[in-house]
Amino acid sequence: MKTIADNFSEQNFLSKVSGGKSVAKYKPKEAIFRQGDPADSIFYIEKGKVKLGVVSKRGKEAVVALLGPGDFLGEGALAGQQRRMFSATPLTECTIVRIEKEAMVRALRSDPEFAEVFLAYVLIRNIRIQEDLVDQLFNSSEKRLARVLLLLANYGDEGKPEAVIEKISQETLAEMIGTTRSRVSHFMNKFRKLGFIKYNGTLEVHSSLLSVVLRD
Repeated sequence: MKTIADNFSEQNFLSKVSGGKSVAKYKPKEAIFRQGDPADSIFYIEKGKVKLGVVSKRGKEAVVALLGPGDFLGEGALAGQQRRMFSATPLTECTIVRIEKEAMVRALRSDPEFAEVFLAYVLIRNIRIQEDLVDQLFNSSEKRLARVLLLLANYGDEGKPEAVIEKISQETLAEMIGTTRSRVSHFMNKFRKLGFIKYNGTLEVHSSLLSVVLRD
């Protein structure tokens, strides 16, 4: 069934926001914003993959979400958030649109239809983060890795995983799923032997990997 969010168009969205916009390119690991920074804008991903992470007082990091083209970052600023709760870090080269908070608020207030579409996006995104939390709480590290690889491959977008990302390290994958690099290496080798993935500089994920996620 088609949802309101399916009507979202990047060109339409950007045309609704007058002024207060800028576009920047980011390299992997180059912070888009950091935990604790002022929440004075929101960001829109045109190209690339981004992880949202939070760091505890003891320095331990947890990955909250993995985001890609068409996703927003930092929308908590619209709800009165004063400081960033998370850090946003590119996993690949990214093209990001930065929108001043005031400009976004004007666009939402002046166009109820656009506001409805944006709200639908936020709700869907919230559901995704809840699914990620359930995944962390109840699934094995093998299933978590399989799910992360499918998400990075855009599985679900027309049902066709793609040759995913260049040079994503096993350390980064371990950080995303809350396990060790050695465990990630073990599962990656297992997935490759089973024909679920193929990697040689770039990582190709096959839809057959879904069987790991669905397995009881």
